[in-house]
Amino acid sequence: METSVNRYDDYRRMAEELRTAQDRIAELRATAESGDGLISATVGGYGELVELHLDPRIYRVPDSAELARSIKDTIHRATESAQEQCSALVAGHLPEDTTTTTTREPAELRFGPALHVLDRQIAGELR
Repeated sequence: METSVNRYDDYRRMAEELRTAQDRIAELRATAESGDGLISATVGGYGELVELHLDPRIYRVPDSAELARSIKDTIHRATESAQEQCSALVAGHLPEDTTTTTTREPAELRFGPALHVLDRQIAGELR
């Protein structure tokens, strides 16, 4: 039978691993370029737009709808790349089917609630 000391050691280890994964996700960056190379988008590990570069040549063809579509698609590709990288980072911490992007619904990778529960377990508040 597992002792409480071992269980709390496991909780501490899990919390440390999740915090490390959280830090790595926060530092992650993924960049995508449009097919014509005029648009570059960089997103962070949580899908937030970090940088958007528009080459001045985009103004040569005044099609705002196509420009908007190209920007959106480029950001989307960067976000998918970031999600794939995040899934690889946390693959060992989540059930396999929650880290896939085939459903187009990314797994929630903000570990605050899980860390709160682990911290309470470590402090002995939950039994």
